[in-house]
Amino acid sequence: MFNGNIVGNIDVASIAFWAFVLFFIGLIYYLRREDRREGFPLEDDLTGRSLGMGGPLLHAAPKTFKLPFGRGTVSTPTIGKEPFEIAGRRVSPFPGAPYVPTGNPLTDCIGPAAYAERSRLPDIDAFGNNRIVPMALEPSFSIARGDPDPRGMTVIGADGAVAGTVAEIWVDRSEHQVRYLEVVTAEGVHALAPMMMAKIRKSARQIVVDAINAAQFSGCPQVETPGQISRYEEDKISGYFGGGYLYANRARQEPLI
Repeated sequence: MFNGNIVGNIDVASIAFWAFVLFFIGLIYYLRREDRREGFPLEDDLTGRSLGMGGPLLHAAPKTFKLPFGRGTVSTPTIGKEPFEIAGRRVSPFPGAPYVPTGNPLTDCIGPAAYAERSRLPDIDAFGNNRIVPMALEPSFSIARGDPDPRGMTVIGADGAVAGTVAEIWVDRSEHQVRYLEVVTAEGVHALAPMMMAKIRKSARQIVVDAINAAQFSGCPQVETPGQISRYEEDKISGYFGGGYLYANRARQEPLI
């Protein structure tokens, strides 16, 4: 007979447990749908055949995001296959086999020289200003007292030859550090070399960039607009110099033993 004692007739611990189980199942279901907004549908590694999204219950409907500072919108997941041809051939016909470059590996977006199709607009700070700029455009920046000024120093490539001279420094307004060294080659090409790949020899007034050879500085990806660099151009430059640690010369591609 019901005596009016509600709590005494309900197993609160059991209700809490099953509520958590149902919530957790729902959370996993939601996250598995959301994480398919990028990188799907999967493709067969050998044939390129699409493996599908796994049914309507396993992928979420497209969602549109508003970009800050009036830069439009972006929707995910994208519809259809993104056109891209790999400038390389497989060394063996099995999944996961490495590719051998068939063109210029430093610019063909392959292996360590790969880059992403990022925005063609420059990265901006919290105030809407271009984040990475030449130091000449940011008078509040200066070289710290006691530190060597790279401008005017000679740049040496991985082969020990002279690549050019540093004409300008590109700084990051948000993180207050040097991002690129603008190197002018003998041919008059302006190449942006990542600062993290440079080693300064203060006494010799030299900067060694061992990622690529001296002659390869002239082939470095260029910025379209003087005084600013887009996110896409950042990735291409990083890929060019990063790929040099494998592709700059033949000896780097061979086994150590």
